[in-house]
Amino acid sequence: MHILLTNDDGVRAPGILAMYRQLSKIADVTVVAPDSERSSISQAITLNHPIYHYSVPFDGKIKAHAISGTPADCVKFGVAVVLKAKPDLIVSGINNGSNDGCSVFYSGTVGAAREGALMGIPSLAISLDSGSEPDFTVAAKVGVKAVRWAIAHRLPSGTFLNVNVPDVKERDIKGLILTRQCKVPIHGEFCQRQDPSGRKYYWLTGRPSAQRQDQGTDTYALQQKFAVMTPVLCDVTDHAFLNSINEARVE
Repeated sequence: MHILLTNDDGVRAPGILAMYRQLSKIADVTVVAPDSERSSISQAITLNHPIYHYSVPFDGKIKAHAISGTPADCVKFGVAVVLKAKPDLIVSGINNGSNDGCSVFYSGTVGAAREGALMGIPSLAISLDSGSEPDFTVAAKVGVKAVRWAIAHRLPSGTFLNVNVPDVKERDIKGLILTRQCKVPIHGEFCQRQDPSGRKYYWLTGRPSAQRQDQGTDTYALQQKFAVMTPVLCDVTDHAFLNSINEARVE
């Protein structure tokens, strides 16, 4: 089995190294990641600038591929240029910070997994609900469990797994469960500050908790120390509404 591993925190981030060390126990792993952090960039791709490619030392014994593009670029570049073929699986992460709920719309980590799914490759995004001193080792072990589950259950074409792991000791994780996405908006507050010149500026911040105590959502279950997997569709069409309309033409 060959896995393409990427992230949005950059090729030198501790999360991708921890994930590599666990995945390399079960598969051949090629690392293609951004040369610096590309967080909150969603599924953006680079069209109006060149993409530069570098080989960098990784874990003391292999070379990783660092590129100047986005996480989604890494997937495209990894398949088309580095591997010249589709890998068996794409893993994106481990992200330093959770990507539950509405984060799926903003996250570069999730964007890379979505890109893989659009290409017909089974893909997973893996994130750690990090504290001040994150330990990615446990999340990497959970990530391998999620990979094994995805392989065993053969993800449908156009579906990827969004995995989030609480930042607790392995013995304190209550289990790895399937959940649905929480839909509570995030980052809805602005903190006003002042720069040295006296000009006001604003910093987007804030992250509300789940509104309902519903273990069926990723956000709430993660708060309760479950590791969670949410199957996410690339097709965001509202099929129920579309099918309820008895007309094909609007005018």
